[in-house]
Amino acid sequence: MAKAKTAAKKPASDKPTKPKTTRARKPKAAAGSVGLTPAEVDGGEPPGAVERLVDAIVAAGGAALATYRDPLGGHWVVFAVLPIDKVEPTPYQRELSRAHADRLATVIPKVGRFLDPIVAVPHAGTFITPNGMHRLSAMRALGARAITALILPEPEVAFRILALNTEKAHNLKDKALEVVRMARALVADPATADRKETELALEFEQAGFLTVGLCYEQNGRFSGGAYMPVVSRCDELRDERLRDTLPAREAAARKLLELDEAVGEAVTRLKAAGFTTGYLKPLVVSRINPLRFVQSKPGEKAPRADLIKTVDKMIESAKKFDPGKIKAADVAAAAWMGGGGEE
Repeated sequence: MAKAKTAAKKPASDKPTKPKTTRARKPKAAAGSVGLTPAEVDGGEPPGAVERLVDAIVAAGGAALATYRDPLGGHWVVFAVLPIDKVEPTPYQRELSRAHADRLATVIPKVGRFLDPIVAVPHAGTFITPNGMHRLSAMRALGARAITALILPEPEVAFRILALNTEKAHNLKDKALEVVRMARALVADPATADRKETELALEFEQAGFLTVGLCYEQNGRFSGGAYMPVVSRCDELRDERLRDTLPAREAAARKLLELDEAVGEAVTRLKAAGFTTGYLKPLVVSRINPLRFVQSKPGEKAPRADLIKTVDKMIESAKKFDPGKIKAADVAAAAWMGGGGEE
């Protein structure tokens, strides 16, 4: 009788095994366990701040239709109709997209109803909206006299609502400019000038938006997408007053603009060598990025690098960039990786 063959055991590998990292799962709330019931939303006496807000709405020529408590957080909201000339966008928002506003102005009359109220907060006897710029512009283009709004009694909430803005998708330039304008508005107000960057993590989302936004202020054609990965590896929100950190960030922005100029010159040399793809700038940036060699330990984040020192190294490398060392395959790989192209 033939003996059954047994599989030979593989020798144990000498390669060290990577330790498994487990992510802590966020506890999930049970369905229907958070917030208020419909009966609770409409219950209770509004506090004095809400009554004063109703008075301000009436004084501005508006009509307060209802007061209620938000069903998630229990915060008071006034549902109202405001004269359209008493509402303006917050000054720190991105630029208006005329094409998007025009599309809204075309669609709203087809429905014959304005069904998406803006959010607004009181400001110096009038109202500002952090998330309704395009709807407001469309309604003005249609000749509307009034606009429906959900009005919050706390003006400071306007900065947080920007983080939830889904009216029109942001690109990097929009987002970075919006964040830096928000920072300037906070510094200009004595009530918020002493706030620290770390206290504004929700509003700013990440430190890189501040620094790159300052670059876009100086040069609207700055290629932020090419440099954001480097900035994100170096930059973090600081536990210092915003009014003190902005000048340091402006110095970093000047360095980034200097780098962009040096990279642009390297791209010109590549084009002279016969390369014509739109991915030359990301290719140069990836080649001169010293952080690409910095490895993080398993389960740990890569260490923060000094932004100014990193950019200085990149400027030096960009000036020495040799197109003769670039092959067609390198350019094809850059295009395949995507890099945002040249802005």
